Amino acid sequence: MRQLNLDQLQTLIAIADLGTFAAAAQALHLAPPTVSLHVKELENWLDTALVIRGRRQAELTPAGAVLVQEGRKLLAAGDDLVDRVRRRAAGRAGMVRVAVSAGVSTQLLPLMLQQLNAQNPDIELRLEAVGSAEAMRRLKAGTLDVAIVASPQPATPEVRLQPWRQDAMVVLLPAAWAPPDAITPGWLAGRRWASFTPATQMHGLIAGWFGQAGLSPRPYLALSYPGALKSLPAAAQAAAILPFEEVADLADAPEVCIRPMAPPLMRPMAVASRQAGTADPAVVAVLEVIDRFKS
Repeated sequence: MRQLNLDQLQTLIAIADLGTFAAAAQALHLAPPTVSLHVKELENWLDTALVIRGRRQAELTPAGAVLVQEGRKLLAAGDDLVDRVRRRAAGRAGMVRVAVSAGVSTQLLPLMLQQLNAQNPDIELRLEAVGSAEAMRRLKAGTLDVAIVASPQPATPEVRLQPWRQDAMVVLLPAAWAPPDAITPGWLAGRRWASFTPATQMHGLIAGWFGQAGLSPRPYLALSYPGALKSLPAAAQAAAILPFEEVADLADAPEVCIRPMAPPLMRPMAVASRQAGTADPAVVAVLEVIDRFKS
């Protein structure tokens, strides 16, 4: 065997997922001896054991676990390749893989999707919620085409970065708190407030705002999605720090109020795209629509 056989790799992944050779054979519609042969040939080619065959369940060796983990990515990339070729052969524009970070406004995103669908209905958009650092890694690896990421990000030869938006951050508060006209770090630190999870760059941005005042308070809650954060002030549970675009629809809601931050805090974002993909007409069309929402 001169190269990795994807059918054999899929068999190993099925064993890992289902736990037994028999279950893998049934799921893949293969004869049990074929499943055993696939594993044996993989082990012979790699010259290492991949599966420990127990009486009730098969377990991966450390080498087998690595092959399964990376093999999933390989199979997904193969599926993407087949899909792109078939779409192009059928005369359709193609599929573009776009990542959005937790801080991307859920108000802007539907508007962008609506414009793209109206102008380029043949483009299939595959959206993923991915953190900025992970999105940059995947762009370099070629498993994403475009990403909206927190800025700044380290420049790389494989990825093109373009400034996109500078959005003002605000504090959404329960109206019953009767807050001042502007929210300072000292005022907010003494109350319950919620923020984005530590894995996000938004969390670091907010921590830096408190840090400038010599404060390091812990949030009452740390959540991943803007919609969840918005619900807390409405229920009078906590204040939430969010981009203004995310809360503008609540400007007239009687149960909450929106206040600027003092000193002001801006959230910079960029559009990242693979250098190798900028010649793809479908990717270019997506980038053009995103660019219309630049601020």
